[in-house]
Amino acid sequence: MNRCWRITRTAFGYFSLSLWERAGVRPTHAQSSTAAPSPQPSPACGRGSKSRAWCWAAGLLLTTTAHAHQVTDDRGVAVHFDAPPQRVVSLLPSLTETTCAIGACARLIGVDRYSNFPPQVQKLPQVGGGLDPNIEAIVALKPDVVLMATSSRAADRLRALGVKVVALEPKTAADVRRVIGKLGQLLVVPDAERVAREIEAGVAAAAQSLPPALRGQRVYFEASPGPHAAGPQSFIGEMLRALGLANIIGPELGPFPKINPELVVRADPDLIMAGERSGSEIARRPGWASLRAVRGQRMCVFNAQEVDILVRPGPRMPEAARLMARCVMKTPPEPPAASSPTGGQRQ
Repeated sequence: MNRCWRITRTAFGYFSLSLWERAGVRPTHAQSSTAAPSPQPSPACGRGSKSRAWCWAAGLLLTTTAHAHQVTDDRGVAVHFDAPPQRVVSLLPSLTETTCAIGACARLIGVDRYSNFPPQVQKLPQVGGGLDPNIEAIVALKPDVVLMATSSRAADRLRALGVKVVALEPKTAADVRRVIGKLGQLLVVPDAERVAREIEAGVAAAAQSLPPALRGQRVYFEASPGPHAAGPQSFIGEMLRALGLANIIGPELGPFPKINPELVVRADPDLIMAGERSGSEIARRPGWASLRAVRGQRMCVFNAQEVDILVRPGPRMPEAARLMARCVMKTPPEPPAASSPTGGQRQ
């Protein structure tokens, strides 16, 4: 063992390099003369072929051990990796966008049919939907890992075929931060948390742009037709709260509940936010034409591109918060009815 001490000590010096270099990304600056040297056989290791072979094997073992890591996904499944994944398939748009935001977009080799941002991912092979992906197409891409939602039905089938799966599904702002950290850990990306800090700063800036007089309005946000609402526990509900707006949906219903339309009629919100698929039918729903928001045209109907931004929990959340803030500012609340000389209210 003493004869190999120098080579193993050198190997440990090598593994003190930055995470960038250990992930296979070389720095652009010139190599310093004081940088840790690559493992070289020491004179002690040069005495005999068996001794040299043993020393090089020790260095290789240290290399493999340094790259090996384990990630526990949102299903509680621990997934082991011998090296940082270089071939990644993403089956959830928010995971696709987050992978790119942390600087690992080049590792994506396939995406689901709904992943369309950033623009470069539109050139990648599409492997079906997130809930019902094309298993054969995924396997043919030979991914090191597949990222998907916990609700996807494909995880067990892919694992049975030897494909590693990491299931992550953010629903709250805290989930978004956690998923960013998990992807940084999985892909061995240094300071992935900077993306979470940028999201929080961007949402806070959007909130500060909203005049105090416009805060406090009661809002109904329709996440998708059904109707499915955004509850206060969802990341959308949290952004509404950050903007100083009140959600008409109660927390007991969960993050994205399918609701009875009568609930909205009873709540009679000041403002409605919805996508264009929902917006075209809102006024036709029983009782909705009498809502103050519908009568006063205090509705924001977002186009498909804006809906993508609003409903994806990831790096574009600051842009989502700005869309909400602009909606509030362009649809000011109905002024209170003026008092009559007799003290009553003019209708």
